[in-house]
Amino acid sequence: MSEIIDRRANGRRKSAGNQQRFLKRYKAQIREAVARSVTQRKIAETDRGGNITIPARDLNEPNFSLGSGGARERVLPGNETFSTGDTIPRPPGGGGGGGGGKAGDSGEGEDAFTFALTREEFLEFFFEDMELPDLVKTQLAQIPQTKLKRGGYRSDGTPSNLSIVRTMRESLARRIALAAPYRQQLLEVDAQIATERERLAAGAIDTGPVSSDSAVAVDDRALQALLLERDRLLGRITRVPFIDEFDLRYNNRVPQPRPISQAVMFCLMDVSGSMDENRKDLAKRFFILLHLFLTRHYERIELVFIRHHTTAAVVDEDGFFHSRESGGTLVSSALELALETIKDRFPTDQWNIYMAQASDGDNWESDCPRCHELLMNEILPLVQYYCYVEVDSAQPQALWEQFEVARSQVRNLALGRILGRSDVYPVLRELFSRKERMAA
Repeated sequence: MSEIIDRRANGRRKSAGNQQRFLKRYKAQIREAVARSVTQRKIAETDRGGNITIPARDLNEPNFSLGSGGARERVLPGNETFSTGDTIPRPPGGGGGGGGGKAGDSGEGEDAFTFALTREEFLEFFFEDMELPDLVKTQLAQIPQTKLKRGGYRSDGTPSNLSIVRTMRESLARRIALAAPYRQQLLEVDAQIATERERLAAGAIDTGPVSSDSAVAVDDRALQALLLERDRLLGRITRVPFIDEFDLRYNNRVPQPRPISQAVMFCLMDVSGSMDENRKDLAKRFFILLHLFLTRHYERIELVFIRHHTTAAVVDEDGFFHSRESGGTLVSSALELALETIKDRFPTDQWNIYMAQASDGDNWESDCPRCHELLMNEILPLVQYYCYVEVDSAQPQALWEQFEVARSQVRNLALGRILGRSDVYPVLRELFSRKERMAA
């Protein structure tokens, strides 16, 4: 039998276990409070933790109490006012603090309960039950694809993987190492032979006709022995094989995991002149929450930021949220740039492609049919999911009408409208809420 002991450090007068039980019990109320809190924050403070307030009435728990019927007897110690059969009147003002009585100068109550959430707890409640729709390749991530990558050399393998240069280096090193002792001995024998021949030549000159034949024979035998030793050493050197089985080296290739659950999100934001500060603020809030959601839930995801007016440009995160560039409106410029980027950088057989677009819906009248054509014929067949958000428009604009026509014909297009700060989170949650997986 195992025993689990929680030794996490608790704050002063706090219990981590009690806190987790509290968060689990009042999850729905806390989620609503988190959503309300985001609408009141500055953009830079969106992902921070902090104090959350929920109504105290939501903390009430059911309990058992005596009903109003039946006969009961009570003993009230120190009673000098009531006798048996007396009726105890209700407190003035209806009791319970209902507001029907007069104001008092004492007493206290509690209308709300405030507590602190860490950043992780805040984001966990905020993005709970959200996911990228139709992320089909994620299901295959448990069986990752692999590609072969050079990983050094090995001593066995197929002839096609034989490394000639590495093999020759190994052969040369082996031959040098094995023949080195014999080459050293050979140098010494050659020196002795040279010395012996010089001595014989000098002896023949000096002795003349009185030289002894026996001495010459002895010297010849010593020279012959040195010559035989030299031949033996040369034979040992030449018998060292040029290529040996130990020299063979083959290119080694190791499998490298290649994730196939790659996803890319294209963020398209309208920054034309019709997008005033309030509309840009709503669009930025939507994309900031989307950015937090994606980076928190998905380890391998690319984000491509595109700003557009009459022209479109791929920018970095800082330029996307802080650039002040503006102009007319041609939405098709953003769609065309996104399509080019997909074809250049994100093959559809390797990437799950998503697009999110925010605009006030105002577009050059002749450009709307072009947007519909690009969307239906080229973009939607390539992407897993496309969501369009229209911000701060009392009535659906021309671009919304074109997208709505397309939505009736495809399954991977979703629309949402944001009229104020309070709509940002509900629209994001609706667009990316966890649903039954779309049919392939």
